[in-house]
Amino acid sequence: FKDSILGFVAGVQLTTNDMLRIGDWVEMPKYNADGIVTEITLNTVKVLNANKTKVTIPAYALVSDSFINWRGVHEVGARHIKRAIHIDSNTIGFCTDEMIEKFRKIKFLSDYMDQKLEEIQEFNANVENSSLLVNGRHLTNVGTFRIYLENYIKNHPGIRKDMTIMVRQLAPDEKGLPLQIYAYSTTSVWVDFEKAQADIFDHIYAVAGEFGLRIFQAPSGYDLRTSIGENEKEAM
Repeated sequence: FKDSILGFVAGVQLTTNDMLRIGDWVEMPKYNADGIVTEITLNTVKVLNANKTKVTIPAYALVSDSFINWRGVHEVGARHIKRAIHIDSNTIGFCTDEMIEKFRKIKFLSDYMDQKLEEIQEFNANVENSSLLVNGRHLTNVGTFRIYLENYIKNHPGIRKDMTIMVRQLAPDEKGLPLQIYAYSTTSVWVDFEKAQADIFDHIYAVAGEFGLRIFQAPSGYDLRTSIGENEKEAM
């Protein structure tokens, strides 16, 4: 009667604590479960996976082990975007006058640039030899890029405006400087969420070069061949 007793106790706990309902999407890698709960019995919980396979999980396993219930995503009506891109640290630097003039013409940066430049000018007025980059305050391309991304995401139709929107720096590593996009989509529908997320990152990868930045990518065979070819041309 061990399984029946454990299953009964687990069923009471799952129901009392509202941990699981029929129709919930659950994820439990230990049992290869990643789908919709179709049946809850005294001893087992049946899950229909996304690939249409069926998994039967002991009810007590859902209490003794951990699992993910995606019900909250559908109740809120939003999905979480939390993905980082890695900026090649060799491309990070101070903004030149040409870059500043260019950035002032960008839709999502014009107001920020005017306000920031005025703030920097007031600060540097009291700094000796502020024209030197090591003195005073100066704009950087990566900092300006971060503000641009934040404003771009805030104005994206696929992003919730009433939830947290942030572009933040993470600790640098061997891949460069990670910039993490942190936001919530306007839909919990998986396909629509992926479309919105892909649209945002398509733009990020394409626009980084406008700020003099390069997205980090591990050297491939093409990169090595190109480097060797350039060296051979220089030698000739």
